[in-house]
Amino acid sequence: MHQRFSNPTARLMVGLVITLAGVGSFSWYALSRIAGLRDLQTQLVDRNRRDSLQLLRIEDDLHSLGLAMRDMVNGDEPYGLQAYKQQFHRLRGDLEDALRLEKELAPGVRSADRQANLAKSLTVFWNSVDQMFALAAKGQDAQARNLVTDTLEEQQAALTTNVARLLVQNNEAEERATARVQQIYGGVERNVYYFLAVAVIVIALTSLYLIRSNRHLFERLARLSAQRSDLARKLISIQEEVLRSISRELHDEFGQILTAIGAMLARAARQEAPPAFRESLQEVREVAQATLLKTRSLYQSLHPAILDDGGLEQALTWYIPVFQKQTGIEVHYTKTGPTTAVADGVAIHVYRVVQEALNNMAKHAKAQEAWVRLNFSQSQLHLEVEDHGVGLPADRRVGIRRGIGMVAMRERAELLRGNIEFLRPPEGGTLVRLDVPLASAGTAE
Repeated sequence: MHQRFSNPTARLMVGLVITLAGVGSFSWYALSRIAGLRDLQTQLVDRNRRDSLQLLRIEDDLHSLGLAMRDMVNGDEPYGLQAYKQQFHRLRGDLEDALRLEKELAPGVRSADRQANLAKSLTVFWNSVDQMFALAAKGQDAQARNLVTDTLEEQQAALTTNVARLLVQNNEAEERATARVQQIYGGVERNVYYFLAVAVIVIALTSLYLIRSNRHLFERLARLSAQRSDLARKLISIQEEVLRSISRELHDEFGQILTAIGAMLARAARQEAPPAFRESLQEVREVAQATLLKTRSLYQSLHPAILDDGGLEQALTWYIPVFQKQTGIEVHYTKTGPTTAVADGVAIHVYRVVQEALNNMAKHAKAQEAWVRLNFSQSQLHLEVEDHGVGLPADRRVGIRRGIGMVAMRERAELLRGNIEFLRPPEGGTLVRLDVPLASAGTAE
């Protein structure tokens, strides 16, 4: 029963899209939180600190005013109250500048009424200062000092208290901002851990899915490989049987027919006949003999009878001189090790490997010399076919016929449960090395 396998690509693409969407969403979240943190740092914390600096500046100026008013009330100085007018003028300018900057930097959480109250109180204070210096200008120092004691000092104390409250508010706002920053950091950190946990889970699930898909895929490939090996075994066996059958038919039928025709023509040539007829008979006899030789060569190439009668060694001893005669390539054949009977199921495949290797060498290697080495041990047959020609191409896709021949040799090696290698010897060229366990002799077909 044919089993269908779903393609995991679509599911993996969906998983990839979901993963990218998750990464994009988390990145957007992290960036937005970082941007909010940056705004909080810039718009609240930094601005709050700069505003506090201006409030400290105002508080310092108010303190200087307080010291000046104390000196004015004590009357220890030899000069009159008008001498303080320049100092008050300078402090007034600095306070107005500080108040203007503080108003620009004031946090948005601060009430506008408190800011207006500070400006109004400072305006009232300066009006009282102007009245005090007006009295001093008229020579009414005692009344001016009473104004300082009764009004200005109270206004200055109220302003200082108001500024101190604003500083406390700024400190509280900074503490809240710091807590919010920590909260944002904690939230982002917590979500990073969540994201990492989800990512690990997704990666683990994806890996398990890939492992499962790959396992099914490899199981299917293993089944297909086994089916392919069985099919290759059957096809090669059928091919050899067909070639052997055709070879026998050519030997038993056409060979005998051509032999009989030759004998009949020889007998007819011994009879009395005109010279012209005898010459025609001789020509026909030569054609029949040539056809008989070609037929013998054909059925020997299809399946050499000597392989069935004499075994692998005699078949190679017969085939190599025929190959040399046909191609003009000198082949050095050596056999080592004890003579071992090789079953027909093994011998035909080893013979075909030698045949295919030499044919490939003759077609592609451009070599004039080759070596065939056959070695027998107690448990293994070792075959080498070597030439020093151009060698195998770097791209195996070059040369389709050579590629098919190499595939056929590999299939035969697998049928023999052996191992075949296509190597490049140090001298260059190609070395085909086949190792076959002799125990496979009874299981090759």
